[in-house]
Amino acid sequence: MQGLFRFLAVLLTATLSSGAFAGGPPLKFGVGLFQPDKDRNDATYRPLANYLSAQLDRPVELRTVDSWEGLAKSLANGETDIALIGPWGYVLANNEAGAQAVSTILYDGKPEYFAIMVTHPNSGIGSVADLKGRTFAFGDKGSTSGYLIPLHYFMTQGINPDTYFAKVVHTKHQAIETQVTQGVLDAGADYNRNRNAMIEQGLIKAEQSRIFWQSAPLPNDAVAVSKALYADKTFVSRLQAALASVGDVLKVNPALLPPHYTGFVSRDNAFYKPIRDAGLATGKLQAK
Repeated sequence: MQGLFRFLAVLLTATLSSGAFAGGPPLKFGVGLFQPDKDRNDATYRPLANYLSAQLDRPVELRTVDSWEGLAKSLANGETDIALIGPWGYVLANNEAGAQAVSTILYDGKPEYFAIMVTHPNSGIGSVADLKGRTFAFGDKGSTSGYLIPLHYFMTQGINPDTYFAKVVHTKHQAIETQVTQGVLDAGADYNRNRNAMIEQGLIKAEQSRIFWQSAPLPNDAVAVSKALYADKTFVSRLQAALASVGDVLKVNPALLPPHYTGFVSRDNAFYKPIRDAGLATGKLQAK
């Protein structure tokens, strides 16, 4: 009961105008495009923004950035203070501007996920070897599962996508799944969380999408802060504590995060070393 009263107090605080906050200027909270469109994405993550606002005693301005590459750049150039960002986007922002991970989101209680490659059942594709001369879709160049990890795997197999495939496109994760199931594309790169969510939402049918490759476990999306904000250790501790409390609050308010997301766990830059290593191996990241 005490937890419920605490949550109601938080919710009331979060609805107050920005003038009620005394802890500093608004925090710009950037979120990647996890949902099919910006409006739905904003609606999905606004409860989390409101919760953080109340916990940190500062206004939190939420905005969706529609590409991982764009979100990494906004975190690097100061347009974003805090970001819920894909692993590769985080590594890029860390490398370019010293952004720092403070927490990792949990999916079904785990801080990890998988990159996958999908095709439609009638494609005749059973492995990466069957992709030669076919059409293939990557995500945008700031995507971990949609670009960096499959590109790294192709390189380990001696595959140059520009010559191996008949056609290469770069598009959004949702579009990759949709176009593969429709047979518009032979295959594409995605991540298991997105495919699962699209099936649950009825956006694609499971029987029209088949996984033929899966990566090793990858670190989940990071909550990262700008270099300037990271210098405030008191703020970082408060932010980590607020994020760590989300799991308990979800028990009384499941709408705080999308389905299957179960909270956050504190993690730092070292957790994202596998992504950094892949970036260096592909030449997409320059050591500094």
